[in-house]
Amino acid sequence: MNLGIRAHDFTAVSAEELAEKISAKGFKNVQLALPKSFETINSDLGNLSPGFGNYIRNALSEKNIHVAVLSCYFNMVDPDEEFRRHCIDKFKEYIRYASTFGAKIVGSETGSYNRDFSYHEDNHSEKAFQTVKRTIRELADEAEKFGIIIGVENSVTLTIHTPERMKRLLDEIGSNNVQVLYDPIGFIRADEIMNQDEIITRSLDILGDRIAAVHVKDFIVENGERVIVPPGKGILNFELLFKLLKKKKPFIEIILENIEVNEMDKSINYMRGIYEKV
Repeated sequence: MNLGIRAHDFTAVSAEELAEKISAKGFKNVQLALPKSFETINSDLGNLSPGFGNYIRNALSEKNIHVAVLSCYFNMVDPDEEFRRHCIDKFKEYIRYASTFGAKIVGSETGSYNRDFSYHEDNHSEKAFQTVKRTIRELADEAEKFGIIIGVENSVTLTIHTPERMKRLLDEIGSNNVQVLYDPIGFIRADEIMNQDEIITRSLDILGDRIAAVHVKDFIVENGERVIVPPGKGILNFELLFKLLKKKKPFIEIILENIEVNEMDKSINYMRGIYEKV
């Protein structure tokens, strides 16, 4: 099982300290969000360089850790057009320097008409879809120049919320440099939990050949809302998920997220046990 973690689920003041903490838990890859992992280092538009990337990569590689995904998450349908353009240009810069961090994927979710990424009734509209498609097509032009993959993450509350809509996005953009950051829970609404096996199976049938990395977490439903919990404490069918992933995407990087450090060991053991069994 090629298991990783979001780097900012740890607290650290340097890349060396971060690498030490990640290694101590046995993780071999990370999803790296620079401003969340290194709050004292400016990583906004115009601040990246090969030296910055090499510093991070070297510190992690000393502990046999590599960057699976370089995060540059932004709101692709942000109503503030000026800020949205700033974020697009920043994503392009991350594409240009991703290789110096040792990353092949630069990732983001799609977006919401609410600036805080909460659900808006227009998020699933055709207008939102076209804005996301136009944005990613522009980013793909840059990614193709540098041999970098754009990882698009799904979410039920954002614009790309079903496997079919993700497939349509990929087909209409028409670039092999655009792939999927698959979040199994990101396709399962709170009112669809009884259908989760069908949704997981359908997602991997439709998108399996385009999935570049996987996010894992667990969930329960309380008062009609999904609540994230550590793996093993919720209702996600990990046996089905891992059985399909082992068959369709051997050795794919599986990134644990939304978890406290004191819950990591239990979650790691739980997931590894299932992965080895199926």
